[in-house]
Amino acid sequence: MKAIIEFYRTRPQDDAHAVVGREVVDVVDLNDAVKLAWSMAHTLDMPQHPDFLAISDADGRTLYSRPIPLPPTAENGYPQ
Repeated sequence: MKAIIEFYRTRPQDDAHAVVGREVVDVVDLNDAVKLAWSMAHTLDMPQHPDFLAISDADGRTLYSRPIPLPPTAENGYPQ
């Protein structure tokens, strides 16, 4: 199956989002797409760390979407 995996940065004040990464992949099923997306969220070279991911099919229907926890840093309230 062809899947589109998109990674976003979101802005909580107005629910705005900006795409920071997008990949079109061929996978066996949705489960494989989800595994690949979570792996890519931590390894894909993107201009910013994404805080949300979505997986769509070739027709644009959203099949899966979830927030991605930000890595712990001083900026988001965690000690380094």
